[in-house]
Amino acid sequence: MNTEPIFAALSHPVRRQVVTLLLQGDRTAGAIAQAFSGIGRSAVSEHLGVLRQADLVRETKSGRERIYTLNAEPLAELRDWLAPYEDYWRSRMASLAKQLEEENK
Repeated sequence: MNTEPIFAALSHPVRRQVVTLLLQGDRTAGAIAQAFSGIGRSAVSEHLGVLRQADLVRETKSGRERIYTLNAEPLAELRDWLAPYEDYWRSRMASLAKQLEEENK
């Protein structure tokens, strides 16, 4: 599994916010751009392009508008890739809790 494009796409805070917006439902490019103050439409379009290349969003055309939809499949792949690290930290935290419990006896 090549997670590099997914990590690269999600490395920018604006792109993470776009993914969060799309989690709430499909949106037009204009509606996405309106959610950001201080960022032009062209910059938002570039971010959408990066997300599309990472297959995190899908684009459909409806007349003159482009509608963007979240594609969560790559996020599931990312979750699977991160699972061993989550297990590692759970184990470490359980060991720490056990050690602190023993010290407090």
